[in-house]
Amino acid sequence: MIYLTLLQRRTEEMVRGFVALLPNLAIAILILVVTWFLAKFAVKIADRLTAHTHMRESLKQLVETLVRLAIWVAGIMIAATVVMPGMTPASLFAGLGIGAVAIGFAFQDIFENFLAGVLIMLREKMHINDIIEVDGIRGRVERINLRETYIRQLTGELTLLPNSMLFKNPVQILTDQTLRRDELLVGVSYDTDLAQAMSVIRSAFEGLEHVAADKPVGIYAREFNASSIDFLVQWWTDAAPRDMRETRTEVLLSIKDKLDAAGIEIPFPYLTHTFKEPLPLTRVTAPQIED
Repeated sequence: MIYLTLLQRRTEEMVRGFVALLPNLAIAILILVVTWFLAKFAVKIADRLTAHTHMRESLKQLVETLVRLAIWVAGIMIAATVVMPGMTPASLFAGLGIGAVAIGFAFQDIFENFLAGVLIMLREKMHINDIIEVDGIRGRVERINLRETYIRQLTGELTLLPNSMLFKNPVQILTDQTLRRDELLVGVSYDTDLAQAMSVIRSAFEGLEHVAADKPVGIYAREFNASSIDFLVQWWTDAAPRDMRETRTEVLLSIKDKLDAAGIEIPFPYLTHTFKEPLPLTRVTAPQIED
């Protein structure tokens, strides 16, 4: 009976304490609701302020995220001090400091991606809509947040890459410049006048719309191949992969037409070894099976 009386007394005390805490809980919930509206309003203001600047899109997203995070941290701290009046901001920070090590080990990957996301957004390179290649994944950057980056691959699939992967691995930014150099191997037969062949190949670039006119076209004799003398042909075009593929097709067709019109042969490769006389056939007899 003594234990039951003690349990009843403790339960009544807890209920009375909870009832006494209800006004504080209501105020804390109201503070969190106000924090939500305030964070949304502050992000809109930050959006309008950054819209009139030449700030990169990734930096705009970083500013919005930091503004929202700062307001939510302040709102949660105020709500916590209302629910627990004995708690002060100093004691709250001390408690966070004590648990920081445990939280750090538990959420190591999350914090790593968070810090990598901040550093990626602060980079001057790799903007939104850039086409990049990292670890065999090639695509357009659609969005960068504090945890992952959205890459729309050239085949249409959406890939979510952890920011730590972009921060630790080499990243090729294919559209960092407006123009990229492309190249093609063109082989001509050994009985061709090489100077004439170079002149004909160069004339194939005249009038091509997507080849950069202010950049030189390079034509270099590269090597003696098995059935041809190869020229390395280089030109500049728009950096987007689709533009490069279209321009490469245009260049290849034009070179083929010009060489055909000049009577210059593009030889087929042939086998460099010759076959010797076939080995004589031998009769193969089945082994005799003894009774």
